[in-house]
Amino acid sequence: MTQNDAVFAGSIPQLYDRHLGPALFAPYAADLAVRLAGFGGGRLLETAAGTGIVTAALAAALPDAAIVATDLNQPMLDHAAAKPGLDRVEFRQADAMALPFPDRSFDAVVCQFGVMFMPDRPAAYREAARVLRGGGRFLFNVWSPVPENPVVAVLLRALSALHPRQESWFLERTPHGHGDPAAIAADLAAAGLTAEAIGTRVLPSPVASAAGLAMGFCQGTPMRAEIEALEPGGLDRATAAAAAAIAAEYGPGPFEAPMSARVVEVTLRRR
Repeated sequence: MTQNDAVFAGSIPQLYDRHLGPALFAPYAADLAVRLAGFGGGRLLETAAGTGIVTAALAAALPDAAIVATDLNQPMLDHAAAKPGLDRVEFRQADAMALPFPDRSFDAVVCQFGVMFMPDRPAAYREAARVLRGGGRFLFNVWSPVPENPVVAVLLRALSALHPRQESWFLERTPHGHGDPAAIAADLAAAGLTAEAIGTRVLPSPVASAAGLAMGFCQGTPMRAEIEALEPGGLDRATAAAAAAIAAEYGPGPFEAPMSARVVEVTLRRR
């Protein structure tokens, strides 16, 4: 992961939320919320909350829970905190690898598509365990590799045709670069944890338009800086090429495309 792979600033939060939120993140947010059914009125911590897509799903599904949503990027939290219906959520900037909370202060920790951005994932898992009470649940998901997410593969092929010397792209390097179940299990083991389940969840991505999805990927993620560094002034050209490739495969939209992620469930066992 490069230094810029975790930077979500400027107009990125708005574009990310508008163009990628409904298509990619909302379906998996609902999936995580369902897995916490029956949670009740405990304390729940969300790390890497981003623009609050999972936060909103959790708040709707768990009306009695006390929710604290954290993220390293303050611009993402600012965007999330401005959303309606989240007034009861406490938003706080925090590093998931060094959480500013006491030991055993939460009943559940949830992280959607965030651990891939953490330079030391075992440290983040140890922190999740530290703040959990005995019997607490730790749920997180990560994207499966690019070949299991065909619309991403189409987009990256288009960008690679424009920039054939680019050795790797943000999307394959970071979001889709940490979906190996064996590696996930090894990172958890390094933190003293064992997953009850590391499953693959395939869901439909409800895409409003090929152009919007390309805009979200190319201009609403850290790949924006990557493209601009390769070709100053070429961001719109790259976005148009990506949109054309997606439309050629799926039509201009609306359409559905399959997407795949690993979902990990851990229950903390204390002696």
